[in-house]
Amino acid sequence: RSSIAKQYGPQYPQTLGIEQGGTPNWSPALNILSGHIGTVFSVAFSPDGRRIVSGSHDATLRIWDAETGQQLGSSLKGHNARVTSVAFSPDGRRIVSGSDDKTVRIWDAETGRQLGPSLEGHNARVLSVAFSPDGRHIASGSSDKTMWIWDAETCQQLGSSLEGHNGWVRSVAFSPDSRRILSSSGDNMVQTWDVETGQQLGLSLKGHGILINSVPFSPDGRRIVSGSHDKTVRIWDAETGQQLGPSLQGHNDVAFSPDGRRIASGSNDKTVLIWDAETGQHLGPSLEGHDGGISSVAFSPDGRRIASGSYDKTVRIWDAETNNQLGSSLEGHNNWVTSVAFSPDGRRIISGSDDKTVRIWDVKTGRQLGSSLEGHEYWVTSVAFSPDGRRIVSGSGGMTVWIWDANTGQQVGPVLEGHDDAISSVTFSPDGRRIVSGSYDETVRIWDVETGQQLGPSFKGHNDAVNSVAFSSDGRHIVSGSDDETVRIWDAETGQQIGASLEGHNDEINSVGFSADSRRIVSGSRDQTVRIWDAETGQQLGSSLEGHNNWVLSVAFSPDGRRIVSGSSDKTVRVWDMETYRQLGSSLEGHYGGINSVGFSPDGRRIVSGSDDKTVRIWDLQHATSVNMTFNYGDCMPDGWVRGPNSERLFWVAPRLQKGLFPPFQVLFIGRHIQTRLDMSKFVHGNAWTHVRGGLSK
Repeated sequence: RSSIAKQYGPQYPQTLGIEQGGTPNWSPALNILSGHIGTVFSVAFSPDGRRIVSGSHDATLRIWDAETGQQLGSSLKGHNARVTSVAFSPDGRRIVSGSDDKTVRIWDAETGRQLGPSLEGHNARVLSVAFSPDGRHIASGSSDKTMWIWDAETCQQLGSSLEGHNGWVRSVAFSPDSRRILSSSGDNMVQTWDVETGQQLGLSLKGHGILINSVPFSPDGRRIVSGSHDKTVRIWDAETGQQLGPSLQGHNDVAFSPDGRRIASGSNDKTVLIWDAETGQHLGPSLEGHDGGISSVAFSPDGRRIASGSYDKTVRIWDAETNNQLGSSLEGHNNWVTSVAFSPDGRRIISGSDDKTVRIWDVKTGRQLGSSLEGHEYWVTSVAFSPDGRRIVSGSGGMTVWIWDANTGQQVGPVLEGHDDAISSVTFSPDGRRIVSGSYDETVRIWDVETGQQLGPSFKGHNDAVNSVAFSSDGRHIVSGSDDETVRIWDAETGQQIGASLEGHNDEINSVGFSADSRRIVSGSRDQTVRIWDAETGQQLGSSLEGHNNWVLSVAFSPDGRRIVSGSSDKTVRVWDMETYRQLGSSLEGHYGGINSVGFSPDGRRIVSGSDDKTVRIWDLQHATSVNMTFNYGDCMPDGWVRGPNSERLFWVAPRLQKGLFPPFQVLFIGRHIQTRLDMSKFVHGNAWTHVRGGLSK
């Protein structure tokens, strides 16, 4: 708790509560340095650890106070293209920068003024710069495939350019004794050079399968670490050139700690990892918080902090010692969640993702049950439980349908093959003996669960991709929605279309479903509307349900048929009353990506949603439809304020809590962020502090 909370908390019992999934430690992110208006490409600590310099796509350098996070002085301007690399001199008095404008520049770290003329000679972008430990030399690497050495005092080039790579030189680094230089390149190799002679020393270090981003020496000069776009980090013996131990999997930008015992790495997966340099093992959980890929990492001189720069335009500082994380992140999908469904008993949820996996979750704890179901070679588009909950079906962009044992996670029977394009939707028949699938090949197919054989010919009639399919409750009919803007009903036995196509939407139809009594059909469309149809007559019932301001991606009836839930690209979930055709309560907000899939629990009391933000969320329907409050945060409300129904500010949420925040009517959050629940049972607010002090309400 903060000092303010300890001092004044007892006087204000009617306050907002915070529940978090874990220990009450502060986040490892000590500070977020915001100011650049473009991607931050490079960061570096000053030798005393009190300042940080950053270079950005906005063509500026900025110097920051490492303790307060405040910018020191004005931005350093002079480059006329993005700044790709920055470094302090060993005495901390100068800064060197490299840019896409093909120049290297030296700056006074106190005044921010450029020292001397620009260092010109490269005929393409400068990608990396470094000071020698003795402060006498500067090295620069360029996309012209050369490396240059400069006199740091006179700004003159020393000798000829160092040539040997046949790809862009992406990283340069001096050895601790200033006698050698390392360079890495798009040719997948690391090379060592003699500073005095400019000659290459020994053999090139080979092993990475794609371009290398970063290569520093260990502090004792005996080891080299390299990070590559092949998502591996490798450690090398600086004398023999041999790789030491196995590759460290997952990341591509690297830095040694000052004592050489740890390695920090950053990745496009938006995380920073710390590794044991001897064993190659992870030390603690990943450092999460950036909203974009990590472009640069650096240790503070004392090794206690790490700075990271990101495509999200921020610099973040992390506590490298404790590696504390608030709550235990529920490690799950690492790409979009495309489909979710409750088990028949409501105790489990399945999710399918663009990461090619299917995962099973415990509804009560949010924990993943068992290992991920792996086998699909392409993204998973649709998942469903069998009526008895013992099996799972999944469809994929690889044109195949798989059946899994829900308890063991093992594949059951053969892979169902026959479609000529990606599978968009799959579900079981009510008796669990058949599976229906819809595909971008414009057909609907039915399969025998036991044999894996297709039953009868394909259902043809749509003239564009089929996006969604569903069985009626008696298993006699199938409904399908298509990019051709029509809904069609089929006889499940004969494959013949029943009646005319249901027309009314004026854009592609993404989702369809039957009511529990099979008398009504619901459809959601890119035209931003939800429509309800009479399954017998094909006529639209009532007016269209309007409210979403982007594509409706998923719709479903409640088990009792009295409500409909819809999810949209507008990042909201909405619940609708079937009697009045009106929205019930406020929109359910919390996802910060489009919502691809929604569904009711078997008892109708909860809703599950899966999103492009890689998370699954569960909502309490009773509270969600009775609470008249709009929760806007994250990228929907960048200022962090949660607002009431009239847009009045209620309270502010710190940035470190926003991504995992969920309101009181949301039951569970499954994702890679810290969980933060709002307890509003004692929360009151008024126009003056006297309205809430001592528990007095407005």
